[in-house]
Amino acid sequence: MRTADEWFLYNCWYAAGWTIEIEQDKPLARTFLEQPVVMYRGEAGQYVALEDRCCHRSAPLSMGRIEGDCLRCMYHGMKYNPSGQCVEIPGQARISEQHRVRSYPIEERGGMLWIWMGQPENADPSDIPHFEPLDDPEWCGLPRRCYLHYDANWMLIVDNLADFSHLAFVHTNTLGGSEDYATESAQHVDKLSNGFEFERWHKGSLQPPYLQQITPWPADMLVDRRNFVRMYTPGVFLMDTQFGPEGWGTEATDLELLEFRNCQYMTPETRNTTHFFWEYLRNFRKGDDDVGETLREAMFKGFIEDKVIIEAQQRLLETGPSFQPRGLASDNALAQFRRVWFEAIEQERISYPPTEAPVKNPVI
Repeated sequence: MRTADEWFLYNCWYAAGWTIEIEQDKPLARTFLEQPVVMYRGEAGQYVALEDRCCHRSAPLSMGRIEGDCLRCMYHGMKYNPSGQCVEIPGQARISEQHRVRSYPIEERGGMLWIWMGQPENADPSDIPHFEPLDDPEWCGLPRRCYLHYDANWMLIVDNLADFSHLAFVHTNTLGGSEDYATESAQHVDKLSNGFEFERWHKGSLQPPYLQQITPWPADMLVDRRNFVRMYTPGVFLMDTQFGPEGWGTEATDLELLEFRNCQYMTPETRNTTHFFWEYLRNFRKGDDDVGETLREAMFKGFIEDKVIIEAQQRLLETGPSFQPRGLASDNALAQFRRVWFEAIEQERISYPPTEAPVKNPVI
């Protein structure tokens, strides 16, 4: 059984939430890497992330009140500034440096909040894996950016995204279409120091069901489908998708290609639960709200299909921890990601040895 330090990579940027999730004057509680965090937006517009635990009696600060740029605990009234330092204790003038909670570096890019759970001095905002289409006017997103909670380890979601043959079976009537998609030769995987990339074509196929609902093409027109996939640690999935008439990859065509840009972010909540954020953008019919809503419904239905089978996997794995999977040729990408992930964890443990386990909590 792996410990938290053996499962989690700390010194990297994790997707923490869409900015639309941070309501005015209301803190948001969320757990990352088994650490409770509260996020809020101060009066000056600054996003703040603090340990969600008052240093006095461990009351959740997420149940507190935003006051200007500060957050007040609503148990005994201690007020914390964005750095985590307590700046006011009702009925007590003296405030110690020890009266503080941990603060976490947090940055916004393209409507996504990114949090750094490791050593703050190592947090470099230039390392944030920003997806440019999120704030590019050439690309139109869904009516609302999306979030799902998984009762499953995030690595199972990585496995799902790394092997596209599942589209033919899990998503036959939604995102995938024909089961012929699974018979395509396994894609070549480019191995990277922080993940992998691959390109996959499916030529001369029927349009997948979701595309038929929004395309200007005849429903029976055959298409060539190209996916260019990137997966980077700690859990960043990016995909460019293009559809065109059969033969467009090798022949000139007068028909305009339909293109999509997709980002999916997986952030461990615990070893067995995951935060999953996603957006699906297009470069056509950008002013048509009906198209956006149709896409949102189709994508959501497809992701629920994934969620059902992945959570079923998790339940079975918990009942059979000694299970050893038999690999397939199509496992190249997921095997590469796991190798990179655990090598990065091992290197981090060498550079930043884990601290000793804490003694029994004196509050209880």
